[in-house]
Amino acid sequence: MTQDMRPADFKAVYDRFQANVSRFDCGRFCAPLNSGQPVCCDTAHAIPVVDKPEFELLKSRTDLWHRYKPVDATARKIVAELHKGCMAIECKGARHCERDNRTLACRAFPFYPYFDKAGDLLGLATYWIFADRCWLISNMQVVERDFVQEFIDAYEYVFIRDTAEKDAMRLHSANHRRVATRQNKPILLIGRKGGFLKVMPRTAEVRVAGIKDMVKTGPYKNPRAYARAVKEMGGEMPARSPFID
Repeated sequence: MTQDMRPADFKAVYDRFQANVSRFDCGRFCAPLNSGQPVCCDTAHAIPVVDKPEFELLKSRTDLWHRYKPVDATARKIVAELHKGCMAIECKGARHCERDNRTLACRAFPFYPYFDKAGDLLGLATYWIFADRCWLISNMQVVERDFVQEFIDAYEYVFIRDTAEKDAMRLHSANHRRVATRQNKPILLIGRKGGFLKVMPRTAEVRVAGIKDMVKTGPYKNPRAYARAVKEMGGEMPARSPFID
């Protein structure tokens, strides 16, 4: 990444991007499967990566965040391969979350900005490697319109100032298409103006999609699979069912 973004720019991004992803507290649905900790707040699953100016901003606002120290070979490899302008960080945990001091990555998770082959930003795609753990990826119909708009506004602000970040997301989108082709599965998107789209494998043709195109994965396939997974992990069933119509 280039370092065109300054701490003040990240503050502007935070100001633009404050909407809740959903009216549901999705962490309550995945936490029983992860020793009580939401998957997105656990560095055993997802290590937050920020530009150094973003960390500079956070350090000026809070003591919530600190530099992440790798705990195994996989984590050491991830940290070692980061661009010199980036760094891996870690917070005190979900119980200590300060919503105003979440990173851009935290606010966006599990979504990233998806670009088509022509370089147009079509909408929000998911980090597919989390599909077996993230409740939201199996329930994208609950994502709020305000979240989608603020997501797009925030990232377009970033891309104007940091073209390398835009290039990185275009490459990530291309990689997602390659994965989808190998798996012979379409990529489901939330369109930048709302609604669902699907990117077809092999051709990358973009079609209108609907709820019927949404695939529930892992323990979120059905109530029985979820109850079994919670029992196996020794967790407690949430007060509200994670299966939303």
